[in-house]
Amino acid sequence: MDFKNISLLIIAGGKSSRLGTDKRFVEVGGIGLLENILRKASVENFAKIFLCVEENLPELKILSEKFGAKLLVDEVKNSGPMAGLATGLANIKTDWTLAVSADIPFFDFKMLRPLTEKFSTQAIIPIVGGKFQPLAAFYRRELAEIFSRELSSGQRKIFAVIKKIPHEFAELSCEEIFFNVNTRADLRLARGRAENLSRTTPIISIVAPQSGTGKTTFIEKLVKILAAQKISVGVIKSDAHGFNLDVEGKDSYKFQTAGAKSVAVISPNDYFMIERVENQNFLSVANKMSGVDLIFIESRTKNIFPTISLWRGRGEVIKNEKIAAIFTSKPEKLDDIYQLDINDIESAEKICKFLAGFTQCYKFSKHNFRTELPVLKN
Repeated sequence: MDFKNISLLIIAGGKSSRLGTDKRFVEVGGIGLLENILRKASVENFAKIFLCVEENLPELKILSEKFGAKLLVDEVKNSGPMAGLATGLANIKTDWTLAVSADIPFFDFKMLRPLTEKFSTQAIIPIVGGKFQPLAAFYRRELAEIFSRELSSGQRKIFAVIKKIPHEFAELSCEEIFFNVNTRADLRLARGRAENLSRTTPIISIVAPQSGTGKTTFIEKLVKILAAQKISVGVIKSDAHGFNLDVEGKDSYKFQTAGAKSVAVISPNDYFMIERVENQNFLSVANKMSGVDLIFIESRTKNIFPTISLWRGRGEVIKNEKIAAIFTSKPEKLDDIYQLDINDIESAEKICKFLAGFTQCYKFSKHNFRTELPVLKN
């Protein structure tokens, strides 16, 4: 299962109409989307890497040279990804090519290696979470003429061409590996996941502008679901008013009132520690939690990225740059944040697992983070 006899086409046109900016250079996890896929490709054993673009920009030339890719400019302009695929197929020397888009920040080439054993047709298209992936697919070189002819006739949809040629579908799992960034809402989710992938233990904040919104209930439901799946969860709750867990008259209370900075009580199965510090913050406390796979932080407004915002129409909805998604009963007119039903705990589970950076290699029933979650309409 090697790529040494396969060429790679990275399809990176550059229109990015839904995102509103050139997504090839948008950063997720501190690296641009295009540079990210080029970097991953450069350590694979492809026969040749081609970068297929609509126009030759200096930044693209620099990136292609940096990672040893050959820059190809679409022969048919303003024709979307199919133009890049047609041009790329016309330039490869190998019998097969793998075509991938540049906007999949968590893509892992190893997921497609098993498909190289299926090279008995003209195209092999993965199906992930019920969605076809024509830009994470294998194509034979002789298809160049067919794609070019279809472009000349005005066809711009890759899948319309695939239906006319011998092909095979291959169902794969790990849906998050194929998550692509098309909108600002996608970008928030992607950046939230990338942030947690850089941490030892993933953290998700849950915030709401007013008490009574249901933060505790929301987290409680998630903890029960995750615990049933053997996912260990830690929870940090913010209390702006201060607290004292100890009881007057107990030895530990006496130690505190005597001036002890830190007091711990240990039993065979549990312990608690009270430590007096200045300017306590969530991250420092989270780093002290051990044996957990995910940490939730419950807070009114203070939060760290990524954050899920809860809103029931009271107070002002929290929608700052740290918010990855909003669960609400009263959606607002927002184009850059996903809004889901506050009682949809199944979608909350999927969003949290995605943001936590978990690799969920199982078959999703029907949900897709980008288009099939029951996003509320304004």
